[in-house]
Amino acid sequence: MAISGKYGKVEIPGVGEDEPVFILRAQDRLAPAAMEMYKALAASHGSPVAEGLDREIDAFRRWSGPKKLPD
Repeated sequence: MAISGKYGKVEIPGVGEDEPVFILRAQDRLAPAAMEMYKALAASHGSPVAEGLDREIDAFRRWSGPKKLPD
């Protein structure tokens, strides 16, 4: 169980019970840009996570559901 400021307790395997998390959703129009910035930061620090983010960013962009600005 992790803790999201917006969604409360969420179950995410491997995340501590009281660990805060920040969730981006595909419906958020700003999410892909935020993920691109995170990718650039991760790459600039040599983090291997940067290599796999394109797949996630593409999935967000391809999602056909409604898009909106975050509330």
